[in-house]
Amino acid sequence: MSNTTASTHTLLRAEGFSCPSCVSKIEKQVGRLEGVEKVQVHFASGRVEVDHDPAQTSVEQLIAAVDKAGYKSAVSAF
Repeated sequence: MSNTTASTHTLLRAEGFSCPSCVSKIEKQVGRLEGVEKVQVHFASGRVEVDHDPAQTSVEQLIAAVDKAGYKSAVSAF
């Protein structure tokens, strides 16, 4: 049995960004979740890219973390 986790790449679209510091608030909040390997927020487009282990962190938990940072988000296809 291998120790590698099956990582999933999830795209979210967030609203309400007013300044670049919003990016770090979201990255910190989402990055605290169990199983999150990488978080990248694109300020200009409002896109949030997350590499995570779906067995540890669900998409709903990712959205809740963005919400906790003070921004609304939803799953995005692109």
